[in-house]
Amino acid sequence: MPDSFPKTALFRRRWQSLIFLVPLLAAACAAPAAGVDLGNDKPAAIATPFEWTATGDLDAVLATPDLGASKQRFALVLSDQTGLVRFPVVQFTSYRYPDGFDGVREGPVETVLARFTEFPFGTRGLHSTELNFGSPGDWGVEASVPRPDGTTAIVTVRFSVADSPRSVDTGEPAPASKSRTLDDVDNVRDLTTGSIHDEELYRYSIADALRRDRPLVVVFASPAFCTNAVCGPQVKVVSELRERYGEMADFIHVDLYENPQEIQGDLNSAIETPLLKEWGLASQEWTYVVGADGIVTARFENFVGKQELEIAIEKAISQS
Repeated sequence: MPDSFPKTALFRRRWQSLIFLVPLLAAACAAPAAGVDLGNDKPAAIATPFEWTATGDLDAVLATPDLGASKQRFALVLSDQTGLVRFPVVQFTSYRYPDGFDGVREGPVETVLARFTEFPFGTRGLHSTELNFGSPGDWGVEASVPRPDGTTAIVTVRFSVADSPRSVDTGEPAPASKSRTLDDVDNVRDLTTGSIHDEELYRYSIADALRRDRPLVVVFASPAFCTNAVCGPQVKVVSELRERYGEMADFIHVDLYENPQEIQGDLNSAIETPLLKEWGLASQEWTYVVGADGIVTARFENFVGKQELEIAIEKAISQS
């Protein structure tokens, strides 16, 4: 993984004593499923500092740091002393810090339920939902995880929300990028660092697909370098969904690097694709759904599960 991506070593822990008595188990079955300047060689980290505080040995990793003042997908990777927290539904509560993180927080602003998505192969997972950040500034989200003994472990993640995301956001036109296709290379292995070689993902450039007047799914990922807690086998998921929806939408994979066969596990010689700057991307993995009119209808920073992505695809198809 490039050294410039966010690392959990940057986070600061402070222990507190809290008790939370709202039952979540009954809501688990009823909850509904719920977008920089880059370096020359490696994507730079999003300049969105955040920290977390916790009680009950609960840790958190913010999976969606590129947040703007609007309704946004929000996801956390939660873990405790036993490993990844896989509780099916947890509660997220948002707060504002109008005077900065050292001041008194306001709220709660919003309380929602976040569903757990396990990544393929079962080694990683995250809880995701949608939250409305009504204004830019300093915010916090408190995640509450029920325990078998009836108590609740709580972790609060604090972060900054910009006026608008750095990356292309929903409601904006998708850049007509000239992504590389099979016609530009000798071998599909020149287009991806991964082991999945679905040639249909490289048949059209993004610019070509936008001219086809049908929905489009674009995934930006470098599978061989997907190594952190918020990155998953996104190309595999997109390839599987292409098999189901390929007659109604186009699917494209863009690797983060232009020279996959030269890297061989060593990023020292990596050449970053210029498309990351065109789309304003800095995180390790992004997936976009674009409507037939070329307007972005959904954006997913880092890994998104098949069910969540499928809902977005079906919505775009139904509106085309």
